[in-house]
Amino acid sequence: MANVLNMDKQIMIIGALAEGSSIRSIERMTGVHRDTIMRLGVKVGQGCAALLDGTMRNLPCTRLEIDEIWGFVGKKEVNVRPSDNAVGSVWTFCAIDADTKLVPAFLVGDRDKKTATAFMQDVKSRMATRIQISTDGLNAYVHAVETAFGADVDYAQIIKVYGHEDAEPNRRYSQPEVISSEKVYISGKPQWDLVSTSYVERLNATTRLHMRRMTRLTLAFSKKRENFEAAMGLHFAYYNFVKRHSTIRCTPAMAAGVANTFWSVGDLVEAAA
Repeated sequence: MANVLNMDKQIMIIGALAEGSSIRSIERMTGVHRDTIMRLGVKVGQGCAALLDGTMRNLPCTRLEIDEIWGFVGKKEVNVRPSDNAVGSVWTFCAIDADTKLVPAFLVGDRDKKTATAFMQDVKSRMATRIQISTDGLNAYVHAVETAFGADVDYAQIIKVYGHEDAEPNRRYSQPEVISSEKVYISGKPQWDLVSTSYVERLNATTRLHMRRMTRLTLAFSKKRENFEAAMGLHFAYYNFVKRHSTIRCTPAMAAGVANTFWSVGDLVEAAA
């Protein structure tokens, strides 16, 4: 007979993963072997991705901010050899509704035109009305938005210029200072004062805080692409349905009308089963 974890144990493990605990620390806290924790995380994460795909439809979003966040699988790009397969840098494209803080879509892939276009087409398929989009200055976004939305979008970019990184030892890992910021019109009639990427940049920070494999300067990383994608699915489902947002005083899913009440981690595990 297979050794199946009881629901309380599953909830404890998934809750710890969603809050940023490492797999080995969860192993020490729960007494469950790390391989079992990994298999459970991948299973629930893939279920969460399917849950998001099914529920994030016909959304009332009107203003989206879009960005991409860097991670890696197996090893960093500088260490990848020609013989290596499916390892190196990966980029997660994600969107956030500036009003409800909902994340309607995400996509793991390369930082190129193909992935950006596929992501924008996915975003388009989930929207109920015309939207305004703000992105950074990545060139791939212009082609992607035009391909997915045509003329049915209000789109502008915000381009930030960063200074040189400080060479002082105690500031080695600090983010360079923003020297200037310029808004660039692309299409439609975007509301100029609402062109921003502040919310999605804050979302990126939340993602790094709640996913051990995304934390900077850490020993944690995904060894398989499917594990990385499952972890992303778990994170964004937890963010949308379980995590209370301090600004809107409810979950993003509730603010967007996708959910009627607060979800517990147990609700998320059952929905992802």
